[in-house]
Amino acid sequence: MVDVNTVGRNDHGIDGPEAVSEDTALEAKRDSEHGVLPGPAAQHVLHRLVAGPGDHSLDALITSGLAIGLAEIGDKTQLLALLLIARFARPWPIFWAIVAATLINHGVSAWFGATLVDLIDPRLMTALVGLAFIGMGLWLLKPDDDDGLEAGSPGHGVFITSFVLFFLAEIGDKTQIATVLLAARFEDVLLVTLGTTLGMLAANAPVLWLGARFCERLPMRAIHLLACLVFILLGLWVVMVEAKAWQWLLG
Repeated sequence: MVDVNTVGRNDHGIDGPEAVSEDTALEAKRDSEHGVLPGPAAQHVLHRLVAGPGDHSLDALITSGLAIGLAEIGDKTQLLALLLIARFARPWPIFWAIVAATLINHGVSAWFGATLVDLIDPRLMTALVGLAFIGMGLWLLKPDDDDGLEAGSPGHGVFITSFVLFFLAEIGDKTQIATVLLAARFEDVLLVTLGTTLGMLAANAPVLWLGARFCERLPMRAIHLLACLVFILLGLWVVMVEAKAWQWLLG
């Protein structure tokens, strides 16, 4: 149990992530002593004490990694990884090319998603993000068009060729759109980028070392349905609970 008398500045006298003003803490204490419903300031204190600073970050990292990892299985970029390893037979340069291309592509996408939150009314933005998640889940049921995927010429080097192909393949892809939505939902560019990159690697790295045998053994249809379900459930949660759409429907 945390004493609200101790909530305020940290040990160094500087406002930290969990520091709130002494007046705010005292308001929370007075409300609790008189048995009244907490006001906005007291609610802020209680939220800090109950939620903790790491909960949101962990949610952003895990949700981003899980969503993108599932969405990537059977995606055209996984097929591209298979084509590259069949062409060059050098997994490590391809692996680092995937890391670099994903960090840049998803980093920009996450920044764009987080920026949108500041430009649109928060409640409307939350509702739009939730609806977009639902649409994303339905979009995952549509197979990717793999036309035009080629491993390219070895003349430019394995890393450069793989980097360019993966970067271009991700532009406008489902996972790029999903990254924008995840960043708009969690408003954490760094952790969403890290989570989506880990999800990409979890789906594509095994292909580089196990090749076609890895892809053939996976229940692709079941995985696609699971990814679809994850995005739809997340979208419904955001719309109904976070955006409180039920109030609009009843009002």
